[in-house]
Amino acid sequence: MEKRVVVTGLGVLSCVGNDVRTFWDNLKNGVCGIEEITDFPTDGLAVKIAGTIKDFDPQKFGMDKAFVRKQDPFTIYAMASAVQAMEDSGLVSGTNISPDRLGVYIGSGIGGFTTISREIAKMIEDPSGQWISPSFIPMMISDMAGAQVAIRYNAQGSCIDIVTACATSTHSIGEAFLSIRHGYADAIIAGGTDHGVMPIGIAGFANAKALNRAEDPKYASLPFSADRGGFVMADGSAVLILEEYEHALARGAKIYAEVVGYGSTCDAYHATAPRPDGSTQARCIRHALDQSGFDPEKDTVYINAHGTGTHLNDICETRACKLAFGDFAYKCHISSTKSMHGHMFGAAGAAEAVATVLALRDGIVPPTINLDNADPECDLDYTPNKAVEANLTLGLSDSFGFGGHNACIAFRKI
Repeated sequence: MEKRVVVTGLGVLSCVGNDVRTFWDNLKNGVCGIEEITDFPTDGLAVKIAGTIKDFDPQKFGMDKAFVRKQDPFTIYAMASAVQAMEDSGLVSGTNISPDRLGVYIGSGIGGFTTISREIAKMIEDPSGQWISPSFIPMMISDMAGAQVAIRYNAQGSCIDIVTACATSTHSIGEAFLSIRHGYADAIIAGGTDHGVMPIGIAGFANAKALNRAEDPKYASLPFSADRGGFVMADGSAVLILEEYEHALARGAKIYAEVVGYGSTCDAYHATAPRPDGSTQARCIRHALDQSGFDPEKDTVYINAHGTGTHLNDICETRACKLAFGDFAYKCHISSTKSMHGHMFGAAGAAEAVATVLALRDGIVPPTINLDNADPECDLDYTPNKAVEANLTLGLSDSFGFGGHNACIAFRKI
């Protein structure tokens, strides 16, 4: 018998807020967190803007200086979101959940980018390797964020690090959903994290012609706009606590929404470009939709789009929505919150899942800001510039990553 799965905790660290309340308030109000980079010199770099984490103190999330010194930022970010989400959920391993029934599915698209860059620079300087940190390997491997969260919360169930580029955390949530639905866990700490805003990260994506080179940071992330010219890099993390419904009820947990569907496909087409006709992305959306009990006569749908602001993504995603929904696509409320928080890579899907859950809870569709000049080929309702109130019943969040990785999760108001 398949079990029901619900969301009982949320946590976010982003350029528009270091906690869920601030994050959501800023999204509803169309606040853009993208700014000029001040964390390092940008002289000579083609791109000088990004969504960076501001006023962040790891100690506020229970991380002491010794822990911080031995972790890459992507792990520190993940811990901050996990702490928020676990406190929000009220779960305590060994008290109201058995340690072997609590899992962690936290992925990273890149892993310890800062650590890799720093230690390679040392090796170039001195090829003997004598100055390479003994913590180099455990700091840089991408499973360490999930491992450290598992250690902190004595989560002895499955601990899995999924790496599917920009679809990473949507896949993490989806696979966690399947694990609980089929009885392998009672709760899973699920999400993603990444820290890629650094010189080599910017240079790599800029030289791949993926980044917007706009000088105005507040008018740079432009999903579905005719003026778009690439995505804007951002750092952050996000975590959702997924829990078996009866387990949540038995302990009197607060329930945000129910997870009701998950789709996963591959374009099998190109390393960086999406399949042009949107067919594989559409099947991914449709898989999640078919599981959700979607009723076009009764449901009011919100889609948090991948919406990167690249030329190909936005057109292909529009096509995919039309293929998945048919004429109903024109009735969907859609927005890309990346217009405000930028592209958080492995954390993007989880942050956007948080926004989707809160949109359902509050009946508010966050806007796609700066959508003043819509691309005629992107002709769906992308909620330009201002939030919209709607009695939402079904929410979808989709993600499409380099390598053709597609993922979509569906939530229902409960």
